[in-house]
Amino acid sequence: MDCRQFLFLGLLFSAILSPLVVAKNCYYCDLTNTPNCMGIPMYCGKEEDCYQGRGVASGISYIINKGCVEATNCGKEQLVDYMGVTYNFITYCCSGELCNAGSPGPSHIGLGPNIVVVSMALALLFYWLF
Repeated sequence: MDCRQFLFLGLLFSAILSPLVVAKNCYYCDLTNTPNCMGIPMYCGKEEDCYQGRGVASGISYIINKGCVEATNCGKEQLVDYMGVTYNFITYCCSGELCNAGSPGPSHIGLGPNIVVVSMALALLFYWLF
């Protein structure tokens, strides 16, 4: 198998596996002022990303929540009222399966790079087998 066939197989597997990234599950939990928001899995639409939100108010502990949001709302700051207090709330998005499991913040890696790695590994496997 020459280099062109290897690259073709890699691109073919990427194209086959790419639709798996479109629909995803994310964790959901309502606004809470407790640091532990485990969440329950929920299905998100193809135009949505998983998110974790974190709100802060002067002199008060922070609030968090998780769920799905349209990608256009990622990273936006908004005012949110919770239990009579107005918080500055930021939505942190990620794009992998159940990627919003941890603490809120912009430190998550999506599934996209993993698809490329799997595709290339499958292409290598076929290269060695044939």
